[in-house]
Amino acid sequence: MSALENNPESLAFATRQLHAGARGFDAYGSRATPIYLTAGFEFDDIADGEGRFADPATGFSYTRVGNPTAAAAERRIADLEGGVGALLVGSGQAATTTALLTILESGDHIVAASAIYEGTRELLRSEFARLGITTDFVDDPRDPAAWESAIGPRTRALVAESIANPRGGVLDIPTVAEVAHRHGIPLVVDSTLATPYLLRPLELGADIVIHSASKFLSGHGTGLGGVIIDGGRFAWDAVPGRFRQIASETGPDGRTFVERSGERAFLDTARRVAMRFGPSPSPLNAFLLLQGIETLSLRVARQSQTAAALAAWLETRPEVVGVDYSGLASHPDHDLAARLLPAGQGALFSFTLAGGRAAAEAFTRSVRLFTPMTHLGDVRSLVLHPATTTHASRSDADLERIGVGPGLLRLSVGLEDTGDLIADLERGLIAAAAATADVSEAVSA
Repeated sequence: MSALENNPESLAFATRQLHAGARGFDAYGSRATPIYLTAGFEFDDIADGEGRFADPATGFSYTRVGNPTAAAAERRIADLEGGVGALLVGSGQAATTTALLTILESGDHIVAASAIYEGTRELLRSEFARLGITTDFVDDPRDPAAWESAIGPRTRALVAESIANPRGGVLDIPTVAEVAHRHGIPLVVDSTLATPYLLRPLELGADIVIHSASKFLSGHGTGLGGVIIDGGRFAWDAVPGRFRQIASETGPDGRTFVERSGERAFLDTARRVAMRFGPSPSPLNAFLLLQGIETLSLRVARQSQTAAALAAWLETRPEVVGVDYSGLASHPDHDLAARLLPAGQGALFSFTLAGGRAAAEAFTRSVRLFTPMTHLGDVRSLVLHPATTTHASRSDADLERIGVGPGLLRLSVGLEDTGDLIADLERGLIAAAAATADVSEAVSA
C-alpha cells in the first residue's frame, strides 16, 4: 500500500479516484490493476482453505465470493463515497436486490419514493411482493409528513434516489434520513445519477448507497456492474429482533454479524447474501469500472455543465412545453439542488415536446449525435422515450399522473461539443415541429 492510500483524508477527490484502493496487492507490482480472470484461487493447505471460507477477508477462494480486481474497485468506490466498505455485484439491479434482501424478510414493508427508476419500482411492486415484502410509494418525496405517514410497524427501509430517473427530482436526504432514523429504519439511496463526485449521501445521513456502476462510474457503456456502499453507522441491533439476518442470527462461531463485524455488519451480511444468490461481477467489468472511475470527476463536471446549457436552451424553444432539470430556476427542486449539488446538477434530464408521440418519434429519427437507446451515463449522448420503453407497462392514466407523457424524452448528455449538441437538438426540434403540424392538419381535415 502506498503512502497515498495511508492518508486518503488529506487528498482531493480527483487524486483519490486515481489512487485509492488499487495499489500494493499485486505480486508483480503492476501499476494498473490486473484483471484476475479466474474462477478460483489455490489454497496453501487445508487450514488456509478453512480460514478463507470462515472469513473471506483473509483471502480469496472463489470469484463468486470475491476477486482481487473486484476488491480493488470496492475499496476505491468506498473511499470516494466515504463508506466503511463496498460490495461489487453484477448489475445495478443486483445491487438493489442484494442490499434490500440483506435487510428484509417475508412480512416486512418498504416505503419508497414513487419517482424512482422504473426497474426498481417493478422489482419492489412485483418480485418482492411475491416474496411477501410489501411496498408503499410516496407520491411527494418532498413532504416529510408523507414519508412519516407511510411508515408502519413492519417497515424496515426507506428507499429513494438522490436524483430521480427520469424527471430529475432531488431528494432532501437530511430530512428523509431524519424521518427514517426517528423510526429506527435505514435510508437506502440509489445515487447513480449523482455519482460521488456531485453528492455523497452518507455525509448527509443516508445509511446505504447503491450505484448502477454500468452508468457514470464506468462511463463508456462497455460493462455491467452494481455496487453497494455501507456507511457503517446504523445501529442494526438497536431494536431486538428487527434485522434478524444482521443482528440476531448466529454463525458457526456463535456470534451475529454485528458481534463479529462491528461497523461492517451490514456489508459482510450482504456479501453472504450475494454469495448465495450469485450475482457475481465479472473481473473484466471490475477492471473497466476502475478505468472509468479514473476520469469520473472530469467527465461528470463537463457533462453537467453541458446538460445545464442544453436544458436552458431547450426551455426557450416553442416546440418544448417543459424541461425537467433541477439546475433551472423553474424546477421545483432548484433551491435544494443548489444546496446539495453545488458542483453541478447532473447530466440527465427530460423535456416534453408539444406534439406528443408523433413529435417524439420525429425527433429521435432526426437527431444524429443523440443515440436512441436504453442506457445513460455514457460519454456519448443518448435519448430515450420512456413511455414506450422503461415505462411501457404503465397505463396512460398512470403515465399522465407521474408526468411521463407521450411527448417526454430523456436525455443523457455526453462529452460532445456543446454547440454540436445544440445543433443536433435543433435538427430534432425542426422535425418534431413538422410532425406536429402534419398531425394538426390531419385532424383539421
